[in-house]
Amino acid sequence: MTSTAPATSTATEGSTDTDRITARHLINGEWVGGADTKRMNPARPGELAAVSPSGTAADVGAAISAATAAQPGWAALPAPSRGAILMAAGTLLMERQTAIAEDLVREEGKTLAEAKGEVKRASDVLRFFGSLGWAATGEVLPSGLPDTTITTRREALGVVGLITPWNFPIAIPAWKSAPALISGNAVVIKPAELTPLSATHLARALQDAGLPAGVFNVVHGKGRVVGDALARDSRIAGLSFTGSTNVGLGLQEILNARRARVQLEMGGKNGVLVLDDADPHKAAQVVAAGAFGLTGQACTATSRVYVTPGIRAAFLDALTAEAAHYRAGDGLETASMGAVVSAQQFAQNQAAVRTAVERGATLLHGEFDGGTDAGFLFPAAILTDLPFDDAAVTEEIFGPVVAVLEVPDYEAGLAAINDSRYGLTAGICTDSLAFSTDFAARAQAGVIKVNRPTAGLDLNVPFGGVKDSSTNTFREQGKSALDFFTWGKTVYTGV
Repeated sequence: MTSTAPATSTATEGSTDTDRITARHLINGEWVGGADTKRMNPARPGELAAVSPSGTAADVGAAISAATAAQPGWAALPAPSRGAILMAAGTLLMERQTAIAEDLVREEGKTLAEAKGEVKRASDVLRFFGSLGWAATGEVLPSGLPDTTITTRREALGVVGLITPWNFPIAIPAWKSAPALISGNAVVIKPAELTPLSATHLARALQDAGLPAGVFNVVHGKGRVVGDALARDSRIAGLSFTGSTNVGLGLQEILNARRARVQLEMGGKNGVLVLDDADPHKAAQVVAAGAFGLTGQACTATSRVYVTPGIRAAFLDALTAEAAHYRAGDGLETASMGAVVSAQQFAQNQAAVRTAVERGATLLHGEFDGGTDAGFLFPAAILTDLPFDDAAVTEEIFGPVVAVLEVPDYEAGLAAINDSRYGLTAGICTDSLAFSTDFAARAQAGVIKVNRPTAGLDLNVPFGGVKDSSTNTFREQGKSALDFFTWGKTVYTGV
């Protein structure tokens, strides 16, 4: 392998534009690999946004070998020292925030404001978990035996694999990596093919903060090659995946077959129930933020809404007015909504809306037959008058498309919310304490929002779903995230 410089956001003397946008593998502290995969800017399809290598099973093997060699020394380092490195990396991300965010916009498509917010989120995550290096772990428990003390310990799994998606290309790698690293594990991460630069920026910050070589390794490439090799290698003690349900369940079978630990965060078809007692304008703002923010490209996005008869007309008028504020465009300019990530996703959005209309749905706002010459710019879409079994109501679209259906009352609305293979987030808009309390207890989702958008979560709280949205075992984010990356030990000490 030949070492090369990592991707940077600011061209240096003697560098070229291609150098600036070139991502590499990071294996044992060295930036290696060719650059044969091109990524175009989704807002400007003729503009090259990034280039990256196509990793092989051999690259994965080399990265795991490096991680295996480095992990014992990293785990032996005092937790406060590990934490100091994570906190320093978080500070570096904020110092580089604008440059990283601009790269993120060019390769993923979201607005610059959203990208800057994501970089800050990644920084905050690193600093949060870094601070846990000074926190107490384990317990001291009473024993029924004389002169005996019982303590508990948390031990690192060893080497862990991470597979991350393109929609939050620096935040999700950070919130998986940080709890893994502070717990004493070494990491091999496969970022999404569409967003290689964002993960590179995270790796570079960790490296520049003093992370030892081999503790954090990056292998770019296709999921069916790199992801499969990660899942099948017996040296990987646990694998954390965020992505589609079908891919996640396939990985689970591989990991379960060799009794390795697996964590899956997968699809969502998140519903909101709007009751007659809600303020229609506030409810419309809540739904629009959840449905159209981040171009609808979030697993927690609002994609189906159930309204009771008394508020239906006023809510739809207000939601249509809100949708007009989300104007798709180049995220580096004045757009209020970014581009769709790819031509494939753009076509998927079009097909979902077109098929619904062909089945009799009313398209209150948006379109489905626009061209893509100016970029993959898909307007906010509102569908009504759909059958409850329409694909736009039951299947994840992953775009700025929301379906609004009428239900006769609260009980019917709650039943409709729960009638889904997914259970990630669910929301209700109401002024009733009784209804909101009952909804929180009975809605079948891992995260419940009352009068708040379904998308968005504080970094210090547990995140995960039920049904086909998650393995529903280990949660991500907050202190709960440490559970996946550690195993428990009980120690008896006699005197």
